[in-house]
Amino acid sequence: MKEILAQLDRLTNAGSVEELWDMHVRQMATYGFDRLMYGFTRYRTTHSLGDPQDWVLLSTQTPEYMKVFFDEGLYYHAPMIKWAMANDGACSWRWMMEMQRIDNLTASERRVMEFNRAMQVTAGYTISFRSISERTKGAIALTAAPGMTQDQVEQVWAQHGDAIIVMNNVMHLKLLTLPHSGERQLTRRQREVLQWVGDGKTTQDIAVLLGLTPATVEKHLRLAREALDAATTAQAVLKASFYNQMFLVEV
Repeated sequence: MKEILAQLDRLTNAGSVEELWDMHVRQMATYGFDRLMYGFTRYRTTHSLGDPQDWVLLSTQTPEYMKVFFDEGLYYHAPMIKWAMANDGACSWRWMMEMQRIDNLTASERRVMEFNRAMQVTAGYTISFRSISERTKGAIALTAAPGMTQDQVEQVWAQHGDAIIVMNNVMHLKLLTLPHSGERQLTRRQREVLQWVGDGKTTQDIAVLLGLTPATVEKHLRLAREALDAATTAQAVLKASFYNQMFLVEV
């Protein structure tokens, strides 16, 4: 119990996504889960998870695995991702194996299973986090070390499953509070002008406050919209807020 509390304390005090992810990866490895894949989106719709550039995607899978699974769109047909999108909580990968045994998989789903077997992604658990809105969803796949069977995973889960779920939930909730951008990078000046817009200031107001010309302020707003792939400044403010890039304490 002391070890679990110590890990929860470390997670809640992490100062960056990188620090949080590193300590979580190391802790999960102690339970035999040596490859993790976490994803979170705020842009889920009925038929889409939104632009991948807007996801938070963290993984310790190999680049070879990620290239096929995500870059080539294999994830779209993955049975456990489909389960995670429709459910909350933890699910044993035995569920996926049972689907295969009773021949309930589509051809695309079987291709995912075959690819996973080739990459030694064969045993583990998936945790789907409770959504905070209809547009959001987060989940993590805990892949067991090569050679570890699902029966062995179930033994670990029987003993430590509750603690593993709690630690993953705390990691997920903490991550939502930390600045992150994925491929959406803002400069300090772009953040500043968006922050002033968020405070209700006009372009002229911002120019006076920052000692810039209105044209320069407009330039920074345009570049911020482009960086965030936002159609309007209001959408850029919203996206920057989603990424926790607004009102940062500079260190």
